[in-house]
Amino acid sequence: MAKKESARLEPLNDRVVVTPVQQEQVLESGLVIPDTAKEKPQQGEVIAVGPGRRDDTGERVPIDIAVGDRILYKKYTGQDIKIDRQDLIVLQESEILAKVIV
Repeated sequence: MAKKESARLEPLNDRVVVTPVQQEQVLESGLVIPDTAKEKPQQGEVIAVGPGRRDDTGERVPIDIAVGDRILYKKYTGQDIKIDRQDLIVLQESEILAKVIV
């Protein structure tokens, strides 16, 4: 049997593919948060970056985000997708609020 290859996403223009980072299940106080009370994650790790948008002259404007960066993004934004049983979000660069630097 041939080994099944996993899908690979290559975002276009100023799009970024992100793996959402799930929030802690147990708070420092020991309180457990049930799945029904969790909010949609607003933080994720970048796994793919497009080449950037084109400006009015046709030149590429590179994206300020790189693969491996941890980012914060708007709460109800992006397109949720599932590939190879992995939840992903495709965002535009303008929907990214900040890089998380630790």
